[in-house]
Amino acid sequence: MLIDFFFMLKEAKIPVSIKEFLLLLEALEKEVIGPSLDDFYYLARLTLVKDEAHFDKFDRAFGMYFKGIAAVFDDKAAIPLDWLLKRAAKDLSAAERALIEKFGYDKLAERLQQLLKEQKERHEGGSKWIGTGGTSPFGNSGVNPEGIRIGGEGGNRSAVKIWETRTYRDYDTAREIGTRNIKVALRRLRKFARQGAHDELALDATIRATANNAGYLDIKMQPERRNNIKILMLLDVGGTMDEHIQRIEELFSAAKSEFKNMEFYYFHNCVYDYLWRNNQRKHAERFATWDVLRKYSPDTKLIFVGDATMSPYEILQAGAAIDYHNKEAGAEWLQRFTRMFPSYIWLNPEPENIWEYRQSIAIIRQQMDNRMYPLTLEGLERGMRTLSK
Repeated sequence: MLIDFFFMLKEAKIPVSIKEFLLLLEALEKEVIGPSLDDFYYLARLTLVKDEAHFDKFDRAFGMYFKGIAAVFDDKAAIPLDWLLKRAAKDLSAAERALIEKFGYDKLAERLQQLLKEQKERHEGGSKWIGTGGTSPFGNSGVNPEGIRIGGEGGNRSAVKIWETRTYRDYDTAREIGTRNIKVALRRLRKFARQGAHDELALDATIRATANNAGYLDIKMQPERRNNIKILMLLDVGGTMDEHIQRIEELFSAAKSEFKNMEFYYFHNCVYDYLWRNNQRKHAERFATWDVLRKYSPDTKLIFVGDATMSPYEILQAGAAIDYHNKEAGAEWLQRFTRMFPSYIWLNPEPENIWEYRQSIAIIRQQMDNRMYPLTLEGLERGMRTLSK
């Protein structure tokens, strides 16, 4: 069983060696942990992963390999409650779903405050109280076209607000690129100039000068030829963007390699009054969006990267950001960015054929003057042509 686990870690691009794997087996043989899957997780991570940058990859590989294993080996284990709740939600008919009321953001907030005062115990199912399952717009693991998710995991992408501690991880700039095609597409956006000190051999000029000097070597130097395009990349992170991590990391790594004058910041769902560059310290190290707007010159090329999948309120209304209270609507900040940087695009990892079915994507496309392109090779080429005009 553990041999297959070892190979799964290798497939997840975690640099684990045979020596580390043997160390894990030795620790198990000496019974340094009890018969607990949680204890084994920490022991395996301690012995196999030497760089915390790979913790997220390890978590995904571990979860995929050992999913459900505790229930398989424990014949007394009960069926998890969340499985039953999610299964019950699937049994709702189309007519029952159609009867679920859509409150609207203001009414949702007002109704939630009322329930917090009245509710005294935990609830499961139902359509009124804060709980799990059912059709109430408050809680998690239920079915409602618009609601406030409190704890649990998202599924229908319809929450207009989320109450929980949310930690995202930074995109890996050192990710191994499986194909060079992304770099080739990005190279359409080039503007070379010779900059800096004269520290590069000018071969053609040296040959001409030597010939004109009767064969005596006359070395000529020149500044290095560099791509002087300036890029500002704003990346959506967390939530529904977790489904696109691999492609975003490939794009991010390729862009860092191709554009030496590239700066980046993170946001979640839509840009508001602050951005950040380290997801582990997003609350401690924030950058005021006004400062970012003023920092870069208008000839900077602006690239948004995100799935634009959220509640429309998050774009159009103040105070509707999903995880904190924003003072101004996201649409106002988008307009400021597009006015400050005339050359801009939005890259969307969601398939282009579903864009028309998501209201938030339609709103973002309108804000971007239809300069939204899919995160495919063909979409990248179209986007680079737009930025190069």
